[in-house]
Amino acid sequence: MFFILSKILAFLLSPLTWIMALAALSLFLNNKKLKKRFLIATLITAYFFSNTFIAKEFMRMWEPKPVSVHQIKKNYDVVIVLGGGIITQDAQNKTLTFRNNPDRIMQALWLYENNKADKILISSGSGSMQYPDMLESVLLRNFLVDIGVPRQDILIDSVSNNTHENAVKTAEILNREYPDGGSFLLITSASHMMRSKACFKKAGVNVDTFPVDLTAGNRSWYWMNLLLPNTEALKIWNDLLHELIGCLTYRIMGYI
Repeated sequence: MFFILSKILAFLLSPLTWIMALAALSLFLNNKKLKKRFLIATLITAYFFSNTFIAKEFMRMWEPKPVSVHQIKKNYDVVIVLGGGIITQDAQNKTLTFRNNPDRIMQALWLYENNKADKILISSGSGSMQYPDMLESVLLRNFLVDIGVPRQDILIDSVSNNTHENAVKTAEILNREYPDGGSFLLITSASHMMRSKACFKKAGVNVDTFPVDLTAGNRSWYWMNLLLPNTEALKIWNDLLHELIGCLTYRIMGYI
């Protein structure tokens, strides 16, 4: 139920939903004065939320600072990768397709191959209401095995559908595999790191963090970036609002 409600809430809190709602009101209202006001509100809202510079400035305040793989000097027992639409399977053509956030698994693989981590733990179930049996962690494990990573060096949690479950299920695996404790590095997208780290802390797992997929990047003063609308900005706002509401909801639920 929580999973379904989170998807509905994400739709309702999307800036695109707000823009469409304002546009609909401006079209169907009979009062000419109100119609004009809602039309102006639609244009202002659409411009604000489609401005890449503005979106990245807000995201910059949220994301943690990046960490280079070369800054990591210690060896970790496990590097933990949180899924999130990284990979899917084309059943018809029997091929794997990388989609969102592939930096998560690629950076983990680099750390593993360069002796910065002894094992890789992938935490992700399906995360999809449409394809509940397409388990992301299983697909990623199969990919890693196919390219030469020993199966015994890959741990998976294939039942989690949200960040809270990621932390709880991962804690169960780590407590079983490392009853005397260990050193763990958490990898997820920078925008998602704050909520993720808080969930792992609540679950009793002490982790160092390695944020990837940074959205804000270096500040750009290029005029097109400053002035022209771009659909990329809508996605940035969706991600940011998703995390803000996620943190608030998780606080209410006692997950963080």
